[in-house]
Amino acid sequence: MKTINVGLIGGGFMGKAHSLAYSAVPMFFWPADLVPVKKVIAEATDALAADAAARFGFERSTSDWRTIVNDPDVDVIDIATPNNLHAEIAIAALEAGKHVICEKPLARTVEEAGAMYEATRGLDQVHMVAFNYRRTPAVALAKRYIDEGAIGDVLNFRATYLQDWSADPAAPLSWRFQKKVAGSGAVGDIGSHIVDLARYLVGEISSVNSLTSTFINQRPVQAAGADSLGNAKGASSELVPVDVDDEVMTLVKFAGGAVGSLEATRNAWGRNNFITFEIHGTEGSIYFNYENRDELQVCFKSDGADRRGFRTVYTGPNHPNGESLWPIPALGIGYGETKIIEAHDFFTAIAGGEPVRPDFGDGYQTALIDEAILTSADSGLWTSVPLLNRETGKLEPTS
Repeated sequence: MKTINVGLIGGGFMGKAHSLAYSAVPMFFWPADLVPVKKVIAEATDALAADAAARFGFERSTSDWRTIVNDPDVDVIDIATPNNLHAEIAIAALEAGKHVICEKPLARTVEEAGAMYEATRGLDQVHMVAFNYRRTPAVALAKRYIDEGAIGDVLNFRATYLQDWSADPAAPLSWRFQKKVAGSGAVGDIGSHIVDLARYLVGEISSVNSLTSTFINQRPVQAAGADSLGNAKGASSELVPVDVDDEVMTLVKFAGGAVGSLEATRNAWGRNNFITFEIHGTEGSIYFNYENRDELQVCFKSDGADRRGFRTVYTGPNHPNGESLWPIPALGIGYGETKIIEAHDFFTAIAGGEPVRPDFGDGYQTALIDEAILTSADSGLWTSVPLLNRETGKLEPTS
């Protein structure tokens, strides 16, 4: 069995999720095209790196990510750092001939995302941006229904991503609340996920009309170095400004004629990881809630008036990736499984010499939509979204 050596940069929550996926890929998808080897991990200090290597099962550790990028024994660079490091690491890794998987959002700005995409052009390496929610089996099943025409022509798409981990003003200033590190707030951090789902399920977004808000405009400094994500116990008494949005609402028009809305907030008490979408078509409707991720609610016009209504499909062996996960429908799909599927698809693409989606082009297109949302929020006007032409690498008006 052929192996592939992974260098992971970042030992936080996402580093844990990716490390778990690398261990589990051959367990779920066997025989595996490539078996990942957790070769080396980088963190901010030698001590943090050594601790991460011990926790996540890496052979070696370092505090200098450049040594991983330049290591001839490393085949894949996995970027699980705060957003401000994505562009520099990814471009260096691509230039060094590595395959690259990068956490979302791809970059802080359109300019950085464009540079990362440009660095991929003309190269054979596989590159991927980690929008893992599209790999939830129920979401992939919704995509199958749409592509098969089961709900006809899509008319409307509504999506939410609601969280409450930072609704408390006493929650400390994560890097996610700092523009110089994150680029934007709820728009890029969680809104980008539902933008990706909108593109995956319906198609390209042509224009937006948006509203953003910052309801909590200052937060206490974190007392510890690690991101505490809403844990007020990790906060000091010093208050500093928040310079990014914490809520976004936007109307959207799709290039194919559908309309819709997207809403993302980190101020929704009682909502933990509330990702939902509802899609209405000429022949039926689909509803999904990630907090019930084994379930897809469907209603088809062909059901007949005397039995029409939403019914539940529980995903399992007969649905996308189900045969590789658990043998019984509704046995339980979690966040970790979406990362396992993501890693499997990434390594399968490398083994086959084929591209994988979402790639850096998709990350760039999402960044263009995010920028249009922020621009529209400033102006109060409908704002067009340019479309990346993958053949030329140029931006064109969305038809």
